[in-house]
Amino acid sequence: MLKSLQNKPILFISLVVIVMLIFSIDTLPVSIMEARNFITAREMITDGNWLLTTMNGEARYEKPPLPTWFSAIFGLIFGIKSVVAFRFPTLILITIIGVFTFLLSKKMVNNTSHSLINGLIVITSFYVIGITLEAPWDIYTHGFMLVAIYYLFQLFGSKKNNVKHILLASFFMGCSILSKGPISIYALLLPFLLAYGFSYKFKNVKSKLLPFLIVFVLAIIIGGWWFLFVRLTDPETFISIAERETSNWHSYNVKPFYYYWSFFTQSGIWTIPAFISLLYPYLKTRVSNLKAYKFSLFWTLFGVILLSVIPEKKSRYLMPVLIPLAINTGFYIEYLIRLFKDIKDKRETIPVYFNFGLIALIGIAIPVIVYLQLEGEFSNILLFIVATIVVLSISLLLIYQLKKKNIEHSFLLTVMFFVSVFMLVLPLLKPIIGTANKPISNLKQDNFKVYGFNYVSPETIWQYGDKIPPIKLEDGTFNFPKEHQFGILVNGISPEDWEVLQSKYNVQEVDEFDLNAVPSDSKKYNGRLNNYYYILTKN
Repeated sequence: MLKSLQNKPILFISLVVIVMLIFSIDTLPVSIMEARNFITAREMITDGNWLLTTMNGEARYEKPPLPTWFSAIFGLIFGIKSVVAFRFPTLILITIIGVFTFLLSKKMVNNTSHSLINGLIVITSFYVIGITLEAPWDIYTHGFMLVAIYYLFQLFGSKKNNVKHILLASFFMGCSILSKGPISIYALLLPFLLAYGFSYKFKNVKSKLLPFLIVFVLAIIIGGWWFLFVRLTDPETFISIAERETSNWHSYNVKPFYYYWSFFTQSGIWTIPAFISLLYPYLKTRVSNLKAYKFSLFWTLFGVILLSVIPEKKSRYLMPVLIPLAINTGFYIEYLIRLFKDIKDKRETIPVYFNFGLIALIGIAIPVIVYLQLEGEFSNILLFIVATIVVLSISLLLIYQLKKKNIEHSFLLTVMFFVSVFMLVLPLLKPIIGTANKPISNLKQDNFKVYGFNYVSPETIWQYGDKIPPIKLEDGTFNFPKEHQFGILVNGISPEDWEVLQSKYNVQEVDEFDLNAVPSDSKKYNGRLNNYYYILTKN
């Protein structure tokens, strides 16, 4: 099967991403990180703030603008109210990661089928998909850096210094910096360089120092010009934001050194193979290319170690580790495809049966789980029937192929299972994972200008469809608007603030807008998504 797919591997990887995500791209509600990006993109279009970026009318220089530019361009084409439009660029970046994982692997092992395995693993790794919602900037910065690494790998491995490789590596490294600053230089490039040195020894290191320096300098220029522009144009705000951001590195989300050492679980359905792929004493005599395997292993481990020494830790920071981990996992999967039928040792076979068997059992259980979650009330019963047939068929075929010891087909069926869940099952759950039924955008039909009192969540501002100017304390006094009558959204208010409001205005409670799709007694309920709407009239 893999041999037939290797004729068009890039096309196949691209189709897997599109089919997997295009039908469910608007299913999940907009996250806080997405909302910030989307609002900034919207204000680029409506207010022309393409360089001095804003969010809700206030300067937002915390993140460079390249990801937001992509979102804004698609918003211009398909409409600024379209979640699909703003999310579509992330599909492109997932595809880029899959394609260039394949291309880099092919340069490493010179085997198209093996490289295709690696590309499919990375695009079906859970957190590679999840990061597009939780932190859209990450998929850009690491995706572009992977492309740069692909050209650096060729540059380091050739006797001649190819100008094309130098320029392309510079450009995409610059794009990475313009997506989220230098984070990927530390999280993805530096582990790559260390791993390359340990595995390939930099035999011609002297001849590559100058080209790499040129790459780095050009990348800084390409990726750093925006920071310089903002620093010169709006220095006071830029410095204030920079100081606030850097202070968080040592005081925000501080976790112990070992926090990341369950990193392989972030690969989702590949958790068990990913863990086994890290067992060097076991695999060193079994892999088809020991040097390349050592390289991907070192790349993975150096990435985890470097991230672990930073005090601030978040699960999403592990996303770049999943790229070399996918390559590393591919060595184990490729070994199983080649030799599993000849393996007699139960210590080797049991983890394989357990891994793929567990996926099959989950697939069999999914229709029941969906039925219970929706309490038998389907907005699309036909989709439920189709999803059930597809998922059950894949699961039963997986059990059959596993019984035959056909790991190649078992692997591809696992990929198909992951794709089918996103394509068919996730849209079924939209009624319980989507946003609340009462759209806050209805307030725009009101004749009153709407303000936010103290705090309004980015998700609320995004859903409203326009700016919600904040009423905040400034030098001990609230900056109330000049209008005789206006509306406010309130997430929470102290008794003291209530006194101030009632001393100046007649306060009329009008409505409640709760963007949560779960009841208030649920553990997943997020209080900051609940807002009360009042109309204030001057006394």
